[in-house]
Amino acid sequence: MNRIDALRAEALNRTVSYDAFFYGFFRSYALREALPRETRYAQAFYDALRSLAPCISDGELIVGKCAPLPPEEQADWEASYRETAQNAQNEAGWGQDSHMAVDYDLLLRCGVRGLIARIDGLLDGCEDACRPFYTACRTCLEAVLVHAEAYARAAAELAARTEEPDRKKELERIAAVCGRVPAYPAESFYEAVQSVHFLTYCLSMNPFRVYGFQQFQLGRPDRYLLPYYRQDLQRGRITPEEAQLLLDCLGIQINNRVCNGLSSGYMVGGRDASGEIVQNELTLMCMQVIDDIRLVYPAVGLCCTEGMDERLLDCACRILSHGRSHPALFNDDLITRSLIAYGVPADEACSYIHSTCVEITPVGSSNAWVASPYTNMPQLLLDVMDREYSSLDALLGALFDRLDDSIRRNFEEQNALRRHRCAHSMNPLLSCFVHDCLERGTDIEQGGARYNWIMPSFVGMANLVDSLYVLKTLVFDGHELSVREFKAILDENFEGHEALRRRIAEKLPKYGNDLDEVDAYMSRLTEHIAAECAKYTCMFQNGRLIPSVFCWIMHDYFGQRTGATPDGRVAGFPLGDGSGPCQGRETHGPTASILSSTKWDHQPFLGGVAVNIKFPKSSAGESALPIMKSLIRVYLARGGFELQINVVDRETLEAAVREPELYRDLVVRIGGYSDYFVKLSPSMQQELLLRTEHGL
Repeated sequence: MNRIDALRAEALNRTVSYDAFFYGFFRSYALREALPRETRYAQAFYDALRSLAPCISDGELIVGKCAPLPPEEQADWEASYRETAQNAQNEAGWGQDSHMAVDYDLLLRCGVRGLIARIDGLLDGCEDACRPFYTACRTCLEAVLVHAEAYARAAAELAARTEEPDRKKELERIAAVCGRVPAYPAESFYEAVQSVHFLTYCLSMNPFRVYGFQQFQLGRPDRYLLPYYRQDLQRGRITPEEAQLLLDCLGIQINNRVCNGLSSGYMVGGRDASGEIVQNELTLMCMQVIDDIRLVYPAVGLCCTEGMDERLLDCACRILSHGRSHPALFNDDLITRSLIAYGVPADEACSYIHSTCVEITPVGSSNAWVASPYTNMPQLLLDVMDREYSSLDALLGALFDRLDDSIRRNFEEQNALRRHRCAHSMNPLLSCFVHDCLERGTDIEQGGARYNWIMPSFVGMANLVDSLYVLKTLVFDGHELSVREFKAILDENFEGHEALRRRIAEKLPKYGNDLDEVDAYMSRLTEHIAAECAKYTCMFQNGRLIPSVFCWIMHDYFGQRTGATPDGRVAGFPLGDGSGPCQGRETHGPTASILSSTKWDHQPFLGGVAVNIKFPKSSAGESALPIMKSLIRVYLARGGFELQINVVDRETLEAAVREPELYRDLVVRIGGYSDYFVKLSPSMQQELLLRTEHGL
């Protein structure tokens, strides 16, 4: 078994756990109740990283992952400290975090010691109110250095015990690299990749998030790693094959850092601050990682811009045709315009990240709360179908009133959660790498970031569009049913009315088939949502309310809890999987589906738009790739935000349902993110099976 196959097999079988860090942190935290909270936190963080054992697997070149706790310490953690950790979590408060990329250019340019020197300078002249924050930042940075030094020693000790010459040399090099970075500025491609991973791994250990995992993204590696790659290449210190191997190892480490079911990766391509298209060797190599390691991460986004090299889209389509679920295709021109419209300067708007799935935030300067919260749109319709209306417009008026009230209440709730976090939580290490926290002397949890958006997501839009058209046809135009009569049928899940359900599901027009009279409802709904969200301002600087229409797994979650809907969907079935058509309803081919999905304005929905399209693997051979490219180009040219493509045969999915043990690494695209098919719920698996397969 070669190196990558061995490392991917280990990652595939690994359970991601930070219990060893939590155990070290809360043992120290429990002993320091008398200290000021910033000091208590920082010293416990330092103690935890100082005591955390390095973990280096055979064959690894990029290192940094949390080892499992020994059984006796696991028992002590569970018995003595987990309750302390849970109480600390509850006190710190709830809400979103880690949906961002930090300033990796800053890390690579200055190193951790450079940041410590900067903080020392800030401490010299700061106000007393800022001193605890800066001191905590300094201590947490020192903790990262101590942990990196432990890895350097561990690698050297392994090298001394290793007899195999090639591995001995690799371990000696790991020791040398960890002895320099992330402490000092990177001087080579290897050091840059190791430094980026090690910081992200340390950021992932958040003691106030014992219930969840951090999902930090790696930003734009084809930009910040390029100088190191080209310098090493010119000096003969690296080959393209060696660089690809390091990038592959970096990709595997994301899977050791983030549990599946979430999303973590990076973006490539797009335009830089000077307006030049980013298209270089690393752009292609960072995409090649997807094909090389064949795991759920990295979640890669290709930022497509007018005039970019055809090879980039060729590469993306080739990888997708192999049955991979990445890269996702993002419209760089539209997203940049959207960022500028939301107040981001043009020189910053070119540097953004899909914060996990499809949510867009500026790199290195944001604390956006994405998908905060999700809203079940079909349920809002069911809620107002308790009375009769004189017209569909009157019903829509009631629906919009209900929606506006929901947006207001959700905004107030999220703002209250932020207010609580401001008073009770902190993240000094993260604050060191997010502008303008150090500049302002303010922790990210207290509003130190430059952008503090809240980004609610509206789920089941296609179900709502189809439902409104059905109501128009059967109730307000055809007068076949009253609203209450229809609602009574829905409450019984169409029992005794299967002929009506089949007529609705199979005969009436649906969103996704390039029918203006249906698609117009999507425009009407999204225009209202964008206008309503624009009315709100959050508590911190640049605190906008920015909408999105994607779902992660929430279409399944909401679907299980939502009764039958007027579009013919039965109770309990998943809602639509994004902002495209509902499962199996686009019957006029992929072009019609794309035309429908781009008739409404995507630009205000910077919180994320996810449009899924599925092709059978049998039709996605080399000769079909130009057609796939053409469809992508049509979508982008018409103002599409993001397109994600699944290339998988129905027969493969059915086989995976029957024999999951044989398909453990089958990755599929869901509603903005990817996951292992066999780990999905049965209802989600069926939802994927029902998605329309378009021929190419």
